[in-house]
Amino acid sequence: MLKLTKKADYGLISLRHLAVHGRNRSASAKELAEAFRIPVPVLSKVLQKLVREGFLISEQGTNGGYRLSRDPSTITALEVIRAIDGPIILTTCFTEHGECDLSDQCTVREPLRRVHEGILRLLDSISITDLSADEEPPQSARAVKTGVLSLPVLAS
Repeated sequence: MLKLTKKADYGLISLRHLAVHGRNRSASAKELAEAFRIPVPVLSKVLQKLVREGFLISEQGTNGGYRLSRDPSTITALEVIRAIDGPIILTTCFTEHGECDLSDQCTVREPLRRVHEGILRLLDSISITDLSADEEPPQSARAVKTGVLSLPVLAS
């Protein structure tokens, strides 16, 4: 099953929160952790990674914390997930070492490649701003937000 890690969820939740509460306002790791019941040590590591990857700015001091370094409309779910989890791999067929004993006879490799590319396109089309919208998101964004992605059945 294709599933986002908790760390990727935490990253998307944090970026969404910062987008909703103002790009110029900082939030501490503790504030974010308490608001969403996330363990502080885990969230701190995620936030530090988001700083290293250029999504957040870390500010020290009394009013310090984390704030967005880019406009939330330019940050995609795909970028965030890849920054935290690395490449999204539906099956080993799509890695650089994608050959297996069944490659020559495989009847699902090409359909699965299309599914894989569709998932990547969908995640790349959803920005943090889209996740922050007050209205009900479209079906595709709602599926990513809830972690449930319905894919069409492919004819063989």
